[in-house]
Amino acid sequence: MNRSILAAASLLLALALPAHAQKSAGDAVDDSSIAASIKAGLLDNQHTHSGQINVESYKGEVQLSGFVSTQAEKDAAGKVASRVTGVTQVHNSIALQPATSFGTKLDDSIVTGKVKAALMDSADIKSMQINVETKNGVTQLAGFVTSQGMKDKAGKVAAGVDGVTRVDNVLLVKPK
Repeated sequence: MNRSILAAASLLLALALPAHAQKSAGDAVDDSSIAASIKAGLLDNQHTHSGQINVESYKGEVQLSGFVSTQAEKDAAGKVASRVTGVTQVHNSIALQPATSFGTKLDDSIVTGKVKAALMDSADIKSMQINVETKNGVTQLAGFVTSQGMKDKAGKVAAGVDGVTRVDNVLLVKPK
């Protein structure tokens, strides 16, 4: 591995630790290491655009999310994740969406911000556990939440935001 990949993996590890405070320190480090290893593998893989793929890990269970242009890239990301030590299961929730114009990207960024704000304002939703991405008006909710009720409520909140044309709710309820 080259130095930039190691530096990126270390940074991801450091940033991921506080977001997993509900886990034991060992679980948080293991999951952060898994996520960082996957991100480094995606960065190293010539068939994946790592900046478009989100990686979440909870007790070795991994979710890939975000938007890519081809099924081949989605499949390649799944293979990278499945080969990382410590991964027990991969949920490949990456959605397929064609490339967009700069104007559409700007509109999508605004919609993403509105959805994040609405989730933060909503009671009973731990918004910091939810990744929000929007592409072509389709808003994807991904990550691990504590209950089916939280997943359902997050989907309803996102659907009520102006500019959201469809919600792709791929949130996973944390395994016990």
